[in-house]
Amino acid sequence: MNNKKVIVLFLVLLLVCCKSFAINTLVPIDSFSKGAEFVSVKISPDGKYLAVIAKPEGKNVLMILDAQKFTVHHTVSFPGNAQVGGYSWVNNKRIVLAKEYLKGWQDHPEYRGELFGVNADGSQSKYLVGYQGEMQTGSRIKKATPLNGTSYILDPLINDDRKMLIVTYPWTAANEPHTDVYKVDVYSGKRKRITRSPTRMARFLTDHEGNVRVAVSTDDYIKSSIYTKELSGGQWVELNLGDLALSNVNLRAFDSTGESVFITASLSGEEEGLYKLNLTTKAFDLIHKEPGVSPKRVWVDEVSKELFAIESELGYPTYAFIDGESHKSDRLKALLQVLQGNQVQLVSSTLDGNMSVIYSSSDSNPGSYYLFNALNNKLNFLFSSRSWLNPEQMAITKPINFKARDGLTIHGYLTIPNNAQEKNLPLVVMPHGGPHGPRDWWGFDSDAQVLASRGIAVLKVNFRGSGGFGRNFEHAGHLKWGSEIQFDIIDGVKHLIAQGTVNKDNMCIMGASFGGYSALQSSIIEPDMFKCAIGVIGIYDLPLMFKVGDVADRDSGQRYLTQVLGTDEQQLKAFSPSYNIDKLKAPVLIVHGGQDERAPIEQAESLIKALKKQTHPYEYMLLEDEGHGFYNSEHRASYYKKVLSFLEQHMTF
Repeated sequence: MNNKKVIVLFLVLLLVCCKSFAINTLVPIDSFSKGAEFVSVKISPDGKYLAVIAKPEGKNVLMILDAQKFTVHHTVSFPGNAQVGGYSWVNNKRIVLAKEYLKGWQDHPEYRGELFGVNADGSQSKYLVGYQGEMQTGSRIKKATPLNGTSYILDPLINDDRKMLIVTYPWTAANEPHTDVYKVDVYSGKRKRITRSPTRMARFLTDHEGNVRVAVSTDDYIKSSIYTKELSGGQWVELNLGDLALSNVNLRAFDSTGESVFITASLSGEEEGLYKLNLTTKAFDLIHKEPGVSPKRVWVDEVSKELFAIESELGYPTYAFIDGESHKSDRLKALLQVLQGNQVQLVSSTLDGNMSVIYSSSDSNPGSYYLFNALNNKLNFLFSSRSWLNPEQMAITKPINFKARDGLTIHGYLTIPNNAQEKNLPLVVMPHGGPHGPRDWWGFDSDAQVLASRGIAVLKVNFRGSGGFGRNFEHAGHLKWGSEIQFDIIDGVKHLIAQGTVNKDNMCIMGASFGGYSALQSSIIEPDMFKCAIGVIGIYDLPLMFKVGDVADRDSGQRYLTQVLGTDEQQLKAFSPSYNIDKLKAPVLIVHGGQDERAPIEQAESLIKALKKQTHPYEYMLLEDEGHGFYNSEHRASYYKKVLSFLEQHMTF
């Protein structure tokens, strides 16, 4: 796109979306606890309709709009505690969506495998997959037969008006079964099994014609195997790649010839790159790799299945464009110029590529949706995800990096209160969960923003063991939960103290899940560093992890725990806050959900028992019907208020 077109696009954007805001001195806590008002905006393949998930009364509903007039054609909602989940356009006028169930304070609602089809005008609505009755074909059974498993859309087969592909995880005695792929009629629900996975819990990739030809699986979440299958059918065959040491393998897209697939993988433990793998010759070629960091996202057009860009984030987001001739690449480049300072995503496009839904967000912008028309080069504003938040009032987030005590470079982010000088700031350290797999990102974060709105800086550290920096970096945190991982967090704090950015006598630490563990463990290692510690849905007793919780319940979970924690009981206790309260000085706030399956209530009870034994000061907030995370906005507001009240007792801000 030339500069003249970019300028025109910028002027149009100014006309449709720019506003002036009055700056308030203090943003209400409820403004941060409220969930997004609009999410998941998608355009129909022919461009006639827009679909968007809204939350008018605390539950997701799907609105289907006329893309030109923005009038509502139909709204999909469910009674009781059910709501709309993820969805896909499966042809020009029909949507298939997941039905979910709200279950307390979970980070994700419960999905029971029900897929529901409906036309844009509300007609021909029907449960297609799930216990409410779909039909089985290819057998002698003529009556409705339940599909006993949890199903997800694998490929909407956008060029086939009648069919879609789903992948099903059967409900069997094995908690990690072989997966099945079915072709399903999007109107009747009749189905036919296409293939079964070669190994347990495999993931599949379809080619441009919708054929299931490649699968990948892992037995321990570390080593991956790739399998291929002939177009004409036959058995799955493991692809022998010789001495290639691949891990973290993800199938991304077929190339235009259909002979090769693009995958992201870590080779010999380095950061992940994008590779092209020829399924016949087994030629394995590097397409792109960003030094020091794995891709954040690989952008594949959901209609054309064209791979057009890679997004990475060592500090700020960056983009690499794979095909210089791609119209999608040109479009994204131009939008990045117009919406400078924002991450820009092409989230949905029409079959002809002339219309696209754009999502723009940043550290201070919680997100906005636009509709781009390539024919007249116009970008029209659609929705703000959180219209009540003024980006000008939000804090900025800066990437930082520092050397850990053993010389390893560690990256992280510092959120700085609005209009504050970067000097002598009160600080809350906020370790992320995981620890292996997740990482912190630049972008809008309500937890950090609510603290920053009260004048508190927030530090997030991508300590060793975090995902996104290669297998070697992730494995460097194995067996080091209570030592080197915490040293990285502590060294990040010391880095800010040495720079004069934060006040060493005015700091606390808080986190959720593994972050809750880190809040307590770092406070035990450095008892004079933090004025208080807050553990949220945390792990505090490592030996207990092998006995209770959804990780311990799975065979692969036991293998995972053995790999990352080891089995030395003495070492596990040495790394467990519950066994080391005598070394702790910071007063503690514990927040936990009574129905947490990832970090069961026994974890909080173990810590409380130890705190009581040492008569150590603590407060406890129990939400009996909640799970592992935050979902309900009222509960989230109560949580924020409790945290701020506790911080106010022990910090000055």
